[in-house]
Amino acid sequence: MGWSTRELAELAGTTVNTIRHYHRLGLLGEPGRKHNGYKQYEVPDLVRLLRIRRLAELGVPLARIGELGTDGGAPDVLQQVDAALEADIERLTRARSDIAAILRDRTPADAPAGFQSVVSRLSEADQSLIHIYRQLYDEDAMEDLRRMVEADTGAVSADVDNLPADADEETRQNLAEKLAPTIAQFLTEYPWLSDPAAHLSKSKQVTQQTFVDAVRELYNPAQLDVLGRASILAHEQLAADDRR
Repeated sequence: MGWSTRELAELAGTTVNTIRHYHRLGLLGEPGRKHNGYKQYEVPDLVRLLRIRRLAELGVPLARIGELGTDGGAPDVLQQVDAALEADIERLTRARSDIAAILRDRTPADAPAGFQSVVSRLSEADQSLIHIYRQLYDEDAMEDLRRMVEADTGAVSADVDNLPADADEETRQNLAEKLAPTIAQFLTEYPWLSDPAAHLSKSKQVTQQTFVDAVRELYNPAQLDVLGRASILAHEQLAADDRR
């Protein structure tokens, strides 16, 4: 006996559309037809379909199934599939770990990865910048950045976060002077901040341009002014310490 397309699909645990897709890809040959023109699938068609389904279950891309013969040839295909599956497992494991941290700490689901426990200390602008940092720096740099956030007591940072764009000169200078020691401390503890080339995941040019565009967009003119002044003061403080 033979089977119609629908009957073959039910028998193989798939759909009519899937079988038609396999025909279009050339994975499954066209069957014979009855006298009335309807397709008539036979046992070899069922076996071929089940073999295709088995390879698809293993994760072999449909475009590469043709490379795998019944004699187990093309082992490199399976090795590549295995490597891809391993990467997927690692990604899913990280995702589950992140979700567990989000549920435990009750943090926003879109908090920067690795910063769930400290996200409450970060302004929206800071969170946005950290998301961008993750595309520019390696994991070691991001781990150091998380430590910096943990070490920040928050008082001065809150003042910077709340600084209005029209803050007066005295307010800006006072805030810069308060912020400078923290920056100097971070520059001492994490020397790579002065030369981050070894921790970049993108080119130096792309990183610099992206950073400049991001801070200009995320922070108001007064905040940028304070950050610039504080950085200058921090470097001056470090230079003075070196001369002693």
